[in-house]
Amino acid sequence: MPVGTKQKDYYGSLGVDRKTKPDQLRKAYRRLARKYHPDVNPNNKQAEEKFREIQEAYDILSDAKKRKIYDQYGFYSDNIPAGAYESYTQGPGDATGAGGPTVDFSGFDFSGFTPREERQAGPGSSFRDIFSQIFTRGGEGPEAATGPERGRDIEHRMHLGFWDAIRGTQVRITIGREEVCASCKGKGARSGPAVTCPACNGSGKATRAAGAMRFSMSCAQCGGTGRQLDRCPACNGTGHLSKPETFEVRIPPGVDTGSRVRVPAKGHAGADGGPPGDLFILTDIESHPFFERKGDNIYVKVPITVTEAALGAKVEVPTIDGPTTIRIPPGTESGQKLRIRGKGTPSLRANQRGHQFVEVEIKVPHVADERSKEILRELERLNPSDPRSELRKYFSVRS
Repeated sequence: MPVGTKQKDYYGSLGVDRKTKPDQLRKAYRRLARKYHPDVNPNNKQAEEKFREIQEAYDILSDAKKRKIYDQYGFYSDNIPAGAYESYTQGPGDATGAGGPTVDFSGFDFSGFTPREERQAGPGSSFRDIFSQIFTRGGEGPEAATGPERGRDIEHRMHLGFWDAIRGTQVRITIGREEVCASCKGKGARSGPAVTCPACNGSGKATRAAGAMRFSMSCAQCGGTGRQLDRCPACNGTGHLSKPETFEVRIPPGVDTGSRVRVPAKGHAGADGGPPGDLFILTDIESHPFFERKGDNIYVKVPITVTEAALGAKVEVPTIDGPTTIRIPPGTESGQKLRIRGKGTPSLRANQRGHQFVEVEIKVPHVADERSKEILRELERLNPSDPRSELRKYFSVRS
């Protein structure tokens, strides 16, 4: 493991085991991402840190190549080049290591080297410098490609109105994407014969020395091939050009804050003929002044009169589909919730809808005339009740 790299349990972060298949991995990630998304947990630093941990774990484990490296070495550091774990030779008192044994250091722990030992390695050649080079991308040249690779995904945050999220919408967006360079067809090099790499003289290997140790690794100039083509001037050898693209995106009904809408093949272009990545739209949804959304359910508060609460009534209430009539049972109390089935938001997980819950609020009338007051006193005499009886029992027990 590179100096300063802390081993992380990515499988534990997502709550899965090492045999988990990609589709199960994706489901675990989506479930946790919804739970810990910063928009769902505002001003919650712990949830924010957990969300970053989940995102990092999924970024590694969802990529087959990165997952293989993580499973083998217990950590991942951007595309560990082939040959990085080759060998080092060491001879007592001999900086060249001539005649010394060849040792595999793939499992070697270098954390014990002190700054004094680094200084003994000589200027510009500390152990930390060497391992920093080992665990960075080795293939810089046009010949460094190892085969078709899928392009990177893009995440784009989008703000939507309440009704656009409920009903779905079609939006036109512009995304900066990496496209295959038209000049070199993504190869990153001019057409023509390859020449011997001047950095390694065609060996494909580079050697670094640190004190009495010598390290062999892939040549960063040619990616270990020993051959090199002239870089394409249009893309500077990357094989890609960044440019904006404008297109239509359909947002399905029922998205919520923290939802991830996948747009296939609209990520960055792949390498060496590999498929492009995907675009993921992260949605932020506006609140509504009257409707409150919790998952797929809608909550509203509706005022009713004392008479309607006591005797029961049919009242009109708003829903996201328009007004509808519900029955208020006799004796309804303030704060009681009544359910209207199937009047919530569309679900992204199934072909169904949530429910609407109506919370009633009893509004007490303002009594100004003596006749109304007399009627209320008569009502109290005919229907005596003691709403504070339980409260008195509590205090009598306490005393």
